[in-house]
Amino acid sequence: MKKKIRLIVNGEEKVLTIDVQQTLLEVLREDLGLTGTKKGCNQGECGACTVLLEGKPVSSCSLLAVKADGKAVTTIEGLAKGGQLHPIQQAFNEKGAIQCGFCSPGMILVTKSLLEQNPNPTTAEIKEAIAGNICRCTGYVQIIEAIRSLVP
Repeated sequence: MKKKIRLIVNGEEKVLTIDVQQTLLEVLREDLGLTGTKKGCNQGECGACTVLLEGKPVSSCSLLAVKADGKAVTTIEGLAKGGQLHPIQQAFNEKGAIQCGFCSPGMILVTKSLLEQNPNPTTAEIKEAIAGNICRCTGYVQIIEAIRSLVP
């Protein structure tokens, strides 16, 4: 069964006719070509598919796209502006928090949400915020350092 939905993706309105069983991840990657959002476990456990829905982190692999109808979605592609990396992206680069890059989009978006809600998180709060995102490369030390570098 098909349904027409409207998404605001990275500030741009997108009207699509999709299969009602498509996940938000599938729509973003396959229909919109936004491949920065990664498919990891496909069960909502690893965080690779994290996007922001109305500013809150969600696992796009476990959310049917029809549930996002009419809502704002931010992907990693929506952060850099005018060829300039977002400060969070820059901090991750500078602190070596990006290695293979697979978890990075989700980690960066979770960080964006965290810092918007709490501009001065403790290390414990940072660890709690990123707990749903698995990184097999960095051991989390560089990721936490990158996030701490953004805190006043």
